[in-house]
Amino acid sequence: MNNRGETGATIIKEWKSIQSQLIPLFRARDQKNTKEWMEKGITLFLQFLFLTNNYEPHLTFNQISSDRFKYKPVNLEERMDFIKSRPGLYHSYRQLSELMIEQEKLFVKSNIVKKSPRP
Repeated sequence: MNNRGETGATIIKEWKSIQSQLIPLFRARDQKNTKEWMEKGITLFLQFLFLTNNYEPHLTFNQISSDRFKYKPVNLEERMDFIKSRPGLYHSYRQLSELMIEQEKLFVKSNIVKKSPRP
């Protein structure tokens, strides 16, 4: 597996670990700790988005217009605004989970496109 693929696999593994922390926190309605783990999840998603689109990970989401991302989930800006403004809500967690699933599919697609011969 190449470095990019390994990085993607590491991000997915880290997300699963974050999820295992978040689910019990939401059940316990522990908003303080939920927020901390959600912020880690948001950062991880953004790393995945940048990796998929071959951008440097040291940039922030606000430094690049979402229009410049070729591989991004639908309604990315609106969904991220919602998640960032309400990280303690379970619905924000569900949105972030769906973004990770969608981004994983886009990551695979970007790898296939990258490997396919250009006409």
